[in-house]
Amino acid sequence: ANLALSRRYPSRGEYILVLQGNLANCLDNLGRRDEALVLEREIYARQMAVQGLNKDSIISGLNLAASLGKSQLWDEAKALTRDRLLPAALQLLGADHHLTLTLNL
Repeated sequence: ANLALSRRYPSRGEYILVLQGNLANCLDNLGRRDEALVLEREIYARQMAVQGLNKDSIISGLNLAASLGKSQLWDEAKALTRDRLLPAALQLLGADHHLTLTLNL
């Protein structure tokens, strides 16, 4: 029963990650890209530590890559996308999934 409930209702930690992601988006929209980037890095690291590689961590990685690109950190964004996210997306989601296709752009 607990497993069914945990799948249906996100944990407090998952809510915090979602809220931090919203905060990072707000900071980015306000032009505070450096602060948004720090937060995106924290979100991705925490996502990987808590859940490992899964769809949510790939999405967090994509958000981080976008923030890196906006900060003109091209090499880091490219390395994250090509070396970590794309192989994970291919393995977990398949070649035809929209996230995998996005990573191939």
